[in-house]
Amino acid sequence: MDRARLAEYLRTRREALQPEDVGLPRGRRRRTSGLRREEVAVLSDMSIDYYSRLEQPRGPHPSEQMLGAIARGLRLSLEERDHLFQLAGYATPRRAADSDHVNPGMTRVFDGLHDSAAMVVSHLGETLVQTRLAVALVGDESIYTGLDRSKHYRWFTDPAARSLYPREEWDEQSRLIVADLHASYTRDGRDSRAGVIVDALLTASPSFAELWRGHPVAGPYCGPVRLLHPEVGPLELYCQRLVDPDRSQQLVVYTADPGSPSQDRLRLLSVIGTAASPGTASW
Repeated sequence: MDRARLAEYLRTRREALQPEDVGLPRGRRRRTSGLRREEVAVLSDMSIDYYSRLEQPRGPHPSEQMLGAIARGLRLSLEERDHLFQLAGYATPRRAADSDHVNPGMTRVFDGLHDSAAMVVSHLGETLVQTRLAVALVGDESIYTGLDRSKHYRWFTDPAARSLYPREEWDEQSRLIVADLHASYTRDGRDSRAGVIVDALLTASPSFAELWRGHPVAGPYCGPVRLLHPEVGPLELYCQRLVDPDRSQQLVVYTADPGSPSQDRLRLLSVIGTAASPGTASW
């Protein structure tokens, strides 16, 4: 680990990032050329003291998880993220389509949706980041680890993952999820993370295995969604998706018809917040 160069690199990246780039007001009293240290710390979900010590440089050796959080907070490109890892003494993370790194373009769009029910999801159904309203709507999906990170996997192995959907829609949702995973498996191959999930589901779920043998093909990304929220009741929403050019990530936004009861219930959820979170995941 090259502490001095790591500190210098963090400082230069922070100074190059402007408040407007991350949806923050500039304010009249701002004297720094870019973001403040405390702003980067908040964006990276870490303490101000921890981040400040890395820049000084007198901090601990950051873990790969912490470096990934800093890379997201500083809106680093994949190339910039790789350099960050190298300065910290780690091998360059995989540059495959199954990376957990949210690219800067997707992040910038996501930053403008903080009042919406939005999330960035990988092509394996792994939620990478959520807005507060999205957590209230479908639950905090950052709590899962291992195979459970994938909504695809949870749908077929955890009954709670289906609790937000009316029973009559389970079959169609199952088909759509298998089709989505089938597309990722076909593109990435058996030795990918998609292959690991498929192998595990073929063993754990007979219903998945039956659908998988039918080679389902994914259909349109957008469509109506019916949810049964435990706090606000039924919701009729539209699930809009912005797909990354390499199809590795999707920005998912739930919306309701203007003036509809569902829009009123979404607004109620924005007031209730995470206290109303169902604690389960949904597709």
